[in-house]
Amino acid sequence: MIARTLASALKELFQKYPVITLTGPRQSGKTTLCRATFPDLPYVNLEALDERQFAAEDPRGFLAQFPDGAIFDEFQRAPELTSYLQVQVDEERRNGMFVLTGSQNLQVANTVSQSLAGRTAVLNLLPLSLSELSVSYSELSINELIFRGGYPRIFEQALSPSQAMRDYVATYVERDLRELSNIDSLPDFQRFIRLCAGRVGQIMNYENLGNEVGVSGPTIKRWIGLLESTFLSFSLRPYFRNVSKRIIKSPKFYFSDVGLACYLLGIESPEQLESHPLRGALFENLAVLECLKHRFHSAKSNNLFYYRDSKAHEVDIILEQAHAPLLLEVKFSKTLCQSFQKGFQAFIDATSFQNADKILVYDGEPKKSAYGMEVVNVHHLHKLLTEKVR
Repeated sequence: MIARTLASALKELFQKYPVITLTGPRQSGKTTLCRATFPDLPYVNLEALDERQFAAEDPRGFLAQFPDGAIFDEFQRAPELTSYLQVQVDEERRNGMFVLTGSQNLQVANTVSQSLAGRTAVLNLLPLSLSELSVSYSELSINELIFRGGYPRIFEQALSPSQAMRDYVATYVERDLRELSNIDSLPDFQRFIRLCAGRVGQIMNYENLGNEVGVSGPTIKRWIGLLESTFLSFSLRPYFRNVSKRIIKSPKFYFSDVGLACYLLGIESPEQLESHPLRGALFENLAVLECLKHRFHSAKSNNLFYYRDSKAHEVDIILEQAHAPLLLEVKFSKTLCQSFQKGFQAFIDATSFQNADKILVYDGEPKKSAYGMEVVNVHHLHKLLTEKVR
């Protein structure tokens, strides 16, 4: 098992709350992490029909099996169970009892907010980060890392990324999404998700994408909501606090795994990335994900934004902090250019954050600084964020 950064926060919070809720995409390693972290807790997979029926039909009898707690996997399959969990943990009045995992964001959030508010810590686990992979897979090139993505089974079982992603989409993605919503035309939805891969790092135009797919803009918006609800994609929100200029206020689209994006784009080898027109966009997706994983795997909430003004000046990633934001520009380049800092200056002029840290993330040799920017190779981004984020 590849060691997960979130394990330490998971252990710590288990001592402070009666219930821990761990969410994230299917196959991101939630079950493995929980069972390795809490080996003495009984484990129940609520995907199993008999367990799910028992929990739904006799919740008190089901919970009576676990007086000292348990791990309930995919607990959104038995949402009625959480009301009885609330009663049990309130009666017991002790921490460190139950661990719940879920892979459907909206259902998990609704269930937790209704029954377990104040009784559970909610954590998010995304696929493997570059820093987690660096321990055992430091020899892989950046093209190989983008192509493979971060799903643990691909590395631990030496799976073909293309085959694994094909099975993943067929087995989990299409099934889960059809269960969550009535998708009238699966071919239209399949075309939609592949077209989304071609828009990584872009501001999503629902009407334009709807015209390409052959459905309405509101349908596209609903489908993107489905991707986000199953942790397959996420949106980067625009930063507009204290901004004096006209700016873009629509979110940017990213996948929660770059290997999945590669599969949907039809990329079948790392070598194809070398000349692929979306190589830079996929690298940007990777860097944004590293920042998001740094937050989530440290048990922190998402504080990422981007900035773009009406003159197309842009900062790829903004990490909001109390004193001043952290600004990151992402370039899939091994060469440094002065023009890379233009977006930083436009943001500072618009907000007066003169003390904001300016960081260039690229694929070249590690350097301390250049053209008034700190410079970091994407492999060292996690370490830099650990040092910088306060």
